Amino acid sequence: MTPILTVLICLGLSLDPRTHVQAGILPKPTLWAEPGSVIIQGSPVTLRCQGSLQAEEYHLYRENKSASWVRRIQEPGKKGQFPIPSITWEHAGRYRCQYYSHSHSSEYSDPLELVMTGAYSKPTLSALPSPVVTSGGNVTLQCGSQVAFDGFILCKEGEDEHPQRLNSHSHARGWSWAVFSVGPVSPSRRWSYRCYGYDSNSHYVWSLPSDLLELLVPGVSKKPSLSVQPGPMVAPGESLTLQCVSDVGYDRFVLYKEGERDFLQRPGWQPHAGLSQANFTLGPVSPSHGGQYRCYGAHNLSSEWSAPSDPLDILITGQFYDRPSVS
Repeated sequence: MTPILTVLICLGLSLDPRTHVQAGILPKPTLWAEPGSVIIQGSPVTLRCQGSLQAEEYHLYRENKSASWVRRIQEPGKKGQFPIPSITWEHAGRYRCQYYSHSHSSEYSDPLELVMTGAYSKPTLSALPSPVVTSGGNVTLQCGSQVAFDGFILCKEGEDEHPQRLNSHSHARGWSWAVFSVGPVSPSRRWSYRCYGYDSNSHYVWSLPSDLLELLVPGVSKKPSLSVQPGPMVAPGESLTLQCVSDVGYDRFVLYKEGERDFLQRPGWQPHAGLSQANFTLGPVSPSHGGQYRCYGAHNLSSEWSAPSDPLDILITGQFYDRPSVS
């Protein structure tokens, strides 16, 4: 007999007769998943149940399944560990655990929702009207896909335990989308999100995650300066470089074009002592590159972005088809 035995048994059966178990006497244990409760398809995950130091046996139950997993403990104080070497859709679901000690059983743990991702292609996530949001304001995030999902989930980076879930809207051509409201936002925190799609028949089986969307909330620290080389007017097919410079020593910079749904981010470097800079090269340019640009700076250990630079207008020559007339 191995020191620790894991077996699958039907509810109502047991490896040892428990005709005199007093249920619900012991305090409830804690159930969690490592490395997390949202796991990509095929990856390992371990469910851990922690009860009192006197726990002799742990049981893991999955909702709507007539079976439990049992882990016997030979050393006092050990956790009940239930490893899943490679997660599939069959493992996804809602779990609780319980432990036994000296013919007494504990209460059930709070539920744990184990999610498998990667079952469908990733949706797209965008901020409307812009990913640049004024402090104290709200923003709309739209998650959409060409797959006809029944619903979408919005997760804030680092907070997978509290996702927002919405039913989807659908288009006759098979598109689906959901609109989430986020805010009020502040510059003192990071606002980074991903979204997932799911089918109503499998609430715990999600799509691949969308690309990460980061909101930019300008703060009040000193604004950088933005310039362009060789100049703000350029012909289609040529290239230009926008330079964001600061004497504050920012570690990273972003460049944002007014009206766009995304921004460019670059690490800073030091051209001279006391200065930090990032270069953003655009090209070959087309008329769509024309518009108004601003840049922002931030330190690596801070989530707060600076105040915006003064605006810089870029004009792509030849984008107007009507010749000016002189009267």
